Amino acid sequence: MGNDAPPIDHALCAAPKTDWAALTFSAPALACDTHAHVVSTAPAYPLVEQRSYTPPPATEADYLAMLDATGMDRGVLVQISVYGTDNRYMLEVLARHPRRLRGVAVVDADVDERELERMHALGVRGLRLNVLFGGGIGLDAMDRLAAKIAPLGWHLQLLLDARQLPELLPRIARLPIPVVIDHMGHMPAELGVDHPGFQALLTLVRDHGGWAKLSGAYRIDHGPSYANAARFAAALIATEPKRLVYGSDWPHVGQTDASMPDTGHMRNLLGEWVSDATLRHRILVDNPARLYDFPER
Repeated sequence: MGNDAPPIDHALCAAPKTDWAALTFSAPALACDTHAHVVSTAPAYPLVEQRSYTPPPATEADYLAMLDATGMDRGVLVQISVYGTDNRYMLEVLARHPRRLRGVAVVDADVDERELERMHALGVRGLRLNVLFGGGIGLDAMDRLAAKIAPLGWHLQLLLDARQLPELLPRIARLPIPVVIDHMGHMPAELGVDHPGFQALLTLVRDHGGWAKLSGAYRIDHGPSYANAARFAAALIATEPKRLVYGSDWPHVGQTDASMPDTGHMRNLLGEWVSDATLRHRILVDNPARLYDFPER
């Protein structure tokens, strides 16, 4: 499960399901889904050759409909790996929804500061480093990019396997900006919360100002209960709920028809993991408002 499977070699991935499970809790006003992607139908946005998969379209209209259907007033778009450093489509979507949306971009280490300032004006509040799928920017760029984005108040978002964290933790702890870890560490949840990789994630969140996304349960565990992922979530919540955010991971790229999760079920998992409405408000509203610099109500 998780990262032990070989990458998909340009395979056309399945489209997300549309017959979702009924929602089991009401999201509070200004709730935010902090992890989703958009994919245009236009050939003007070519996919990079070194990608690990080929996604179906997931357009701006599809994305906004998903937010509406799941009760999310706000959303954060993460630059998808198949576009590499061509952030154009994501930026165009952000520009049309300046109060509702924020973004996390992918850039080269030699990016010009003026380009970062332009992205900031369009709603970008972080950069993503991706060492798991083709088309991403690796950890070699981490220190240079962190120094460039610190004046903007941005963060770095890391898509990696948490089994890498024990070695990386001293380096991450020295960075002048917050670091956000995707998908609760994106390591097989069956390895358990006592695994050194997951313990390093807890240390990052507890002691070094790190953040984690309660997302991607289907990437690290088996459904429908996702019991091992639930233990990861419980440990993170017990450690530092002030630096956790939720993400649907829609449109669930890299999946086949057989493995495609139900977006409604993924959203409902948060209600199972966090039964207290006040704590859910913190994770869905307060924390993302702070991390992504959303406007006041």
